[in-house]
Amino acid sequence: MSWSERDQQVWDSIKAWKRDLYDYEANDLEFTYVKWLDTAFAAVPEEVQESFFQRLDGWLFQLHSLIQGSQMQNDAKERILSTARTFNPEIQVVDDLAALSIDQLHYIAEQHAGRHRLYSLVQGGITGTGGLVALGSDLPAMAVINLRSIQLIAASYGCDVQTPFETMTSLKVFHAATLPARLQAEAWEELLQDLESRGSTYFFDGSEQLTDYTWLEGTLKQSMKALAISMFKGKKWSGLPLISMAIGAGSNYQLSRRITAFAEKYYQYRYLREKKS
Repeated sequence: MSWSERDQQVWDSIKAWKRDLYDYEANDLEFTYVKWLDTAFAAVPEEVQESFFQRLDGWLFQLHSLIQGSQMQNDAKERILSTARTFNPEIQVVDDLAALSIDQLHYIAEQHAGRHRLYSLVQGGITGTGGLVALGSDLPAMAVINLRSIQLIAASYGCDVQTPFETMTSLKVFHAATLPARLQAEAWEELLQDLESRGSTYFFDGSEQLTDYTWLEGTLKQSMKALAISMFKGKKWSGLPLISMAIGAGSNYQLSRRITAFAEKYYQYRYLREKKS
């Protein structure tokens, strides 16, 4: 199937986005932070690191499966299909969504991505109140929100995450999107290599390792948000710590915005690649 003029425009925008990804240069502060992180993890025995990251990967797999099998997620997929049928009444299952145009798919995906950015904003505002429970639940809550948004973006572009290949791919997209900016180009390339080398449309044949200590850099940066919130939670207006709430809401919103943008670029790339082949 040939591309439309609009398909070519979106493809060009993905190429421009990739150039920015590849041209990113870390600043001196990032290099200093990286050296500190390298030194800290060099002191940890390799077997301890390996065990920790295997457990972390297992936790992400379990969390992904719980979200994927939830009634809320099934209802969201039905809403995706219902919206798609307003464009094409013959659509029955997620795989049929590939018959829609790139703008129709973007419209469907953006409905869910925008909703989850709002969830992140609210979650950040709650975290900004500075309570111990709110601060402690922020990272798990953000993982749930953003994994769920990636699953729904994938479904919007006709990729059903219930298959092993799509499950692993969506987790790798989440991992890549949450990496520090200087490492995202390499992660993007790995995603494309998995796509090129897959021997089956059902099973995943590549490496199933997700996390390592470089991934924790982004998590630790998110933890710095907790420090900023703690510093300002005592400054209240009308009984509310508005500055700390703004820090939490803004930080979480920007994180989800980056994740959903990365995820949609990947699934748009796949849609256009498969449409042209």
